[in-house]
Amino acid sequence: MSAVDDFNYDALPGRVVFGTGSARSLLLTELERLGAQRVLLIAAESELALAQELAAPLGARLAATFTGVRPHVPVAVAEQACAIALKARADVLLSVGGGSTTGTAKAIALELELPIVAVPTTYAGSEMTPVWGMTQAQRKSTGRSLAVLPKVVIYDPQLTLTLPAGVTGPSAMNAIAHCVEALYVPGANPITTLLAQRGIAALAQGAPQAFEHPDDIDARSLTLFGAYLAGSCFAAVGGGLHHKICHILGGALDLPHAETHAVVLPHVIAHFAPAIPAVMACLGAALRDGPSGEPAADDDVAGALHDLGRRLGTPAGLRAIGMTDEQLEAMIELVHAGAAGAEHPARVDEPAVRAILTGALAGDRPLRSPVAEAA
Repeated sequence: MSAVDDFNYDALPGRVVFGTGSARSLLLTELERLGAQRVLLIAAESELALAQELAAPLGARLAATFTGVRPHVPVAVAEQACAIALKARADVLLSVGGGSTTGTAKAIALELELPIVAVPTTYAGSEMTPVWGMTQAQRKSTGRSLAVLPKVVIYDPQLTLTLPAGVTGPSAMNAIAHCVEALYVPGANPITTLLAQRGIAALAQGAPQAFEHPDDIDARSLTLFGAYLAGSCFAAVGGGLHHKICHILGGALDLPHAETHAVVLPHVIAHFAPAIPAVMACLGAALRDGPSGEPAADDDVAGALHDLGRRLGTPAGLRAIGMTDEQLEAMIELVHAGAAGAEHPARVDEPAVRAILTGALAGDRPLRSPVAEAA
């Protein structure tokens, strides 16, 4: 029997309701538990019909609807959403959609301290975190506040059955990125490591099946469960260099959030792998629990993540999602400056940032890392 290392773990408040059909059968009940009388519905135009269907039982309690959701939550959008909430005298925010929709609800909650009921339709995981983010002048600012943590999250796998393959794959890889970083950031602890391992295994097993067979409710349920665990561990320990890079690229270049995570992750892991062999063994074991192709050897975990992303239809490189070669130097400078002063598993200097971003731009499969030798 081995001893357990000392650790700190802050459990976050919030209620999770997980079940097929729960969004239609339990939403009104959950809103009533919060005493909701004037609900602001937040949904992107593309998901408005679904959101209105789910909100129909609210009747006169539905005070207003906001559909101006935009990626990375521009400050101007947040201000517009807050104005509508104030005009409607909203007492509860109902978010139906992906990470950008949840992020918009958080921006309102941060300003007006209104409770959020979140009904996620992707695997973003934002609904489980007290992290908010907004963009202004091509810079994305983030922070943590319990005011933005949803009071209730309703996970309904049925709502993901129509999620297009082009969203399913990158969104699942985004969730895996939350888990992967939770294994080695400074706040990592035995609780979050368990969450991360189980989340990676669930996503690696469920996501390929959901991508290839979209109507497989069991695969959708497993993938959504993995996304819940991913959001939970990220909420507890936060992100590291990978998330810093993705936030900088997203804010500066308006790159799609999930796709950026999917592309960048293997290259960050390839850089850190030799310094954290035990983490690579843990990550490799979690990936081996899913049918992601060849078993992930501990010295090829970065390559295995790249392969899984390609199997899920994610773009190979940043060029494919809008970044140009001419923008590389400016992004290297921004990331290098943004990473300074933070604690990392290995040195993050200008050459390291250059190697990560150059590899991610091209979309090459990362080389095997000498993990076995480092151990």
